[in-house]
Formats: sequence, C-alpha cells, structure tokens
Amino acid sequence: MVRTAKYKYFFIASDLVIFSLMILIFLSTSIKMHLIDIRNGDLYTAFSLVCILLLILLLIYDLNSLYKIQVILIRSAHTTAIIKSYFYFSIIVLPFCILFTDLKLDRIFFLVLNFLLTFLFLSYLLRVEILSRTFLILKKNGFRMKVLIVGDGKPGRILATKLDFENSPGISIIGFLDNQKRIGEDIINGIKVLGRYEDVHRIVQKYNADEIVIAIDTQDYEQLLEMIDFCKKARITVKITSDLFNIIPQKIYIEKYADISVIDVSHSFKYWVSLKRLFDLIMSFAAVIIFSPLFIIIALLVKLTSKGPIIYSQIRVGKNGKQFKFFKFRTMIIEGEDDFARREKMLRFMKGYESNSTDMKITSDWRITKIGRLLRKTSLDEIPQLFNVIKGDMSLVGPRPCLVYEYENYDSWQKRRLNVLPGCTGIWQVIGRSSVSFKDSVVLDLYYVNNISPWMDLQLILKTLPVMLFGKGGG
Repeated sequence: MVRTAKYKYFFIASDLVIFSLMILIFLSTSIKMHLIDIRNGDLYTAFSLVCILLLILLLIYDLNSLYKIQVILIRSAHTTAIIKSYFYFSIIVLPFCILFTDLKLDRIFFLVLNFLLTFLFLSYLLRVEILSRTFLILKKNGFRMKVLIVGDGKPGRILATKLDFENSPGISIIGFLDNQKRIGEDIINGIKVLGRYEDVHRIVQKYNADEIVIAIDTQDYEQLLEMIDFCKKARITVKITSDLFNIIPQKIYIEKYADISVIDVSHSFKYWVSLKRLFDLIMSFAAVIIFSPLFIIIALLVKLTSKGPIIYSQIRVGKNGKQFKFFKFRTMIIEGEDDFARREKMLRFMKGYESNSTDMKITSDWRITKIGRLLRKTSLDEIPQLFNVIKGDMSLVGPRPCLVYEYENYDSWQKRRLNVLPGCTGIWQVIGRSSVSFKDSVVLDLYYVNNISPWMDLQLILKTLPVMLFGKGGG
C-alpha cells in the first residue's frame, strides 16, 4: 500500500464526519416528514441510497481537487471548490428525489435546499475555517510533508529553490539523491545529497520521507520510466516533474508545488485492477441490453447503404502483446486500395515525421460511407467492442488497442501502455481525442496506467458520453 501524504488524512477524516452527519440528519428529517416508515424496512433502503449519493459526493470532491494541497491552502480556491462540488451534487440529488419520492415539488426543493445549505456551511466551517487554519499552524511548528528529490540537475534545483525561497506551505525538502555528486555535498541552502539512486529505500526509512519527487534531467523516456519503477518500490507517493510529460498538465488538472506541475505516478489502487473485470462485465451486459435497439438500427443502415459485412473485425494487440479479434461496425466500402499507404503514413506519424502530426486519426476518406462518417463522428461504430469486453480481451476504460504493425514499431517505453487491458474509451480519446500527437497520446495512456482507479474510470466513462453525443474530435 502506498503511503498517503499526512495532510490528506485530516481532510478525509473531516469529510467522513460531515458525510456521517449528513446521513443521520437526512434520515431523521425524512422520518419526521413521514417519508420513511421504519416498520416496513424503508430505513435500510433509504440508508443505502443516501450512502450511494454520498459516495458520488466524495467523487465530486476528488474531481474538484479538494484533496490537492494548492487548493486546500488557498482560502478562496478551497471555498470555491466546495461550493462548486455542492452545486454539481445538487444537480444529481434533485432529480433523484423527484424520481424516487412521492413528495410534491415545493417540498422537495425545500428539503434539498436546506439539506445542501446546511452541509455546505458545515463543510466550509470544518474544512476552511478549522482544518486549513490548524494545518497552517501545525506547518509553522514543524508539521510538514517531507519530500526527497531524485536528481540535482536543472529541474531538481529549480524545484528545490522555489520551494525553499517561497517557504511553500506544508512542504519540507529533506535532501537529494544523485549519482553524479558526492554524498554530503551541499546543493542549495544546506540541502545536501543524501545518497545515490540505489539508496532510495534506506533514505526513505532513515528520514521518514513522505514523498519522492523525480526531477532528473533526461530526454530519454525509457530512462525516466525505469527511474519511476525503481522509486515506486519504496512504497511511498512518487511524483515527477519533467518536460517529457508536459502534455499532462496541459490536459489534466494536477497538483502543483510552488507553481511547478508534479504528476503522481504511485499507482495506489492496485485492488481495482482485479475488481475491474466484474465492473466491466456488469456494465457491458447492461449496455448491450440498453443499446440493443440501436444495434439493430445501425446494423440495418450499414447493410442497406453499402455492400459487405455489418461487423468489421481486425486483429489488434492487447494486454502484454496478446493478439485478439477486434469488432466494429463497418464504416468503409470493401473495395479499394491496399492499406500499405495508410500503414506508411501511420509509421511516419508515430516517428513524428508527418507535418500533420497533431492529427491522431489517419483515414482514407474516399472509402468511408455516408453512414460510416456519422458513426465515426459519434463513435457509435465502436459499440460492438462491448462484446470484446465480455470476452475479456478489453476493458471499458484503458489505452486503445493498437494494430500489429504499430506494436512491432513501438519503442520499448511505448509498449508499457499495454501493461493493462486496452479499453473502449481512454484518457486521450476523452481529453485529447484527435488533437494530440502520437507520443503525447502514449504519455496520457501511461498516466492512466499509473493512476488507474475507480474514480478515474467513472470520470472517463461520464466524459465519453458528451464526446460521443457532440462528436468532438471524431471523424
């Protein structure tokens, strides 16, 4: 289990207290308003439903960065994030109450409004006025997150200098690890080299470090990823600051230390990898049932508008290089040129030689049918991949499966994106879609692989729906 930064325990505990109060007060209010009859088991049902809603609130808190230090310690940002979270939560709660209660609309508004305003105030009071101030007082008296910086090159020195000069809240640098300098050598303001890279376990235990920040000066993805793997064995939070991963802060709201973006690569939800299969099966079977009328309509349109099979299958590469048959609705006519030209263009694109290297989708436009163009725009051509998920070749969320010749031309660091099952949707499809380069798409996939969690999967699934509906980046 990866060690969590100490400051987060305070805020997680405070939220659990607030959420528990929410459950108790909501249930007692519902009993007084005769919404729940204790005698016929309504209490247990109501308790279960409220717990589900509060889990959603916890997810919203996380999505609004209410566990990131730069938000917690800035009063205005902290308050705004809480208000924003409750606003989104109310959008979910109000329809929920309308659908699942027999209350009149005016009473529902009254109940929900009072419920949310009460606990919005409690959240503000406990988080912003009490915990944040307590945390700042403790930080002034030595309660700080102990950070070990790996590398004393330019990125490491800049980070250390900014943190030291700005006296960054809650963060204390205990020293550097570096293979090029003498142990004990002073780097900046008394912050010294404590050991070499291979000493990471000993240094972490000796100085009780809370976090490792990798800031090595390298232009080699493989070297950087090997260093990440090495540091992750210390079983504490590992973050990086690197120009090689610049696409991540551009596309994702991440943590910052003294205005320097740091990217978490700790992989703290390993249990989700095993539970994910059960989640995939339940959701896929449900989606197949829900979308069955749409399946029939699309199948008829594909069959009636052009010659050829309804379902197009292709060999793709999945987890750990395993090949499987990949399903899509056919969107192109069967006749046409060989894919040699497309293959050559894709390989040049992967190497960054193509001038239009920001275009992630390479297509032969003249072969796409009219219905195929619409299906591609909305990603409805990919619905048959639900059967790939049921078979176990794919997951609902993950890096996209690649073609065989693409995999054979991957650099070794790029193959790491398939350390997990490929997905029907993924992080670059939702965030970057067709506006990122090939290398950037791999970096985004690696970010997902290292941060895989139920929260991220749910977030990406929810974000996929508007991307499909509005056809953003498709084609």
